[in-house]
Amino acid sequence: MRSTSLIAGLFSLALTGYVAVTTVPPAKGAAATSPASGTSHPIASRPLDFQPTPQAGQQGGQSQQAPQGQQPLQVQTTIVNVFATVRDKHHGIISDLAKDDFKVFEDGVEQKVAFFSKEVNMPITLGLLIDTSASMDRMINAEQDAASRFLREVMRPKDEAMVMTFDFDVDLLADFTQDTGALSSAIRRARVNSVGGGGVVTPGTIPQGATGGTDLYDAIYLACHDQLATEAGRKGVIILTDAEDTGSKLRLQDAVEAAQRTDAVIHVLLIVDREATSGVGGSVARKMTEETGGRVIDVHNEASLEKAFDEISQELRSQYVLGYYPTNLKRDGTFRKLRVDVMRPDMKILARKGYYAPYR
Repeated sequence: MRSTSLIAGLFSLALTGYVAVTTVPPAKGAAATSPASGTSHPIASRPLDFQPTPQAGQQGGQSQQAPQGQQPLQVQTTIVNVFATVRDKHHGIISDLAKDDFKVFEDGVEQKVAFFSKEVNMPITLGLLIDTSASMDRMINAEQDAASRFLREVMRPKDEAMVMTFDFDVDLLADFTQDTGALSSAIRRARVNSVGGGGVVTPGTIPQGATGGTDLYDAIYLACHDQLATEAGRKGVIILTDAEDTGSKLRLQDAVEAAQRTDAVIHVLLIVDREATSGVGGSVARKMTEETGGRVIDVHNEASLEKAFDEISQELRSQYVLGYYPTNLKRDGTFRKLRVDVMRPDMKILARKGYYAPYR
């Protein structure tokens, strides 16, 4: 069982979004072209990784030589993509909305939605995080059964998932793979650790104090910053936990920011044991999910755990994608607040609350 490493890039979080390279010819009145034109999925552009801008003649697989002294000026524009799930007042999924049914605001300013699609088959990259602290002992077997079934049912070709556990440290049990058998085997290897109960405490990726604890925030940060940052497309983190962190070196806000910077949606299956928990985990779970566009589902027993996984599966396969070019062109690395409204009554929308602008 190998542990994830926090050393690589602790303070160099990847930024969220996608880059479209627009070529603007120098001649006055000439029309601009974009590599997104004519493609079936404009939002499937490469991730914003600040790689060098392609040279003229390399776009679209065609070689075009501009006259000497007439080289086109290349400008990078950021496409912000917002994944949204819409439910009605009866909690049913709404799947018949059109682009005009949505309005997107960035820092209070309405944005023009340039790309819109209903994403059912776009690949998903998932991080499954399982709390293996002593408070999870009662539900661990049910968690393993439900999580294995969930991955078998939700994953389709090109989807990938990883499995991590966290207690006194954070362990990567399975790196990204499409093999649901390998993922199930990793889930089965999850074991509840307890110092008092004779559990084995393995070296943590972030140094711990003498008393140890439950490293929830550290686990989320590592999953997003170390694992998901280089992945493209839809990204989700599903956490089975009571959301009570007692040992992380990082803060709740560090975990949330890591998810926001990598465009990862956090869903929490809140394992509630009234006798074993202090009850503060609910507010922590809501903070993480509301800020990233996910939600909290309370789990009290095996039946509710199965239902929770079914709901998450349905949401992952019933998302709208809204893409826009922000009117604020500053590449200042600041956090931009997002709000998505649905122009139908009695609708509830799940979407992230913001993103970090590029910095260059």
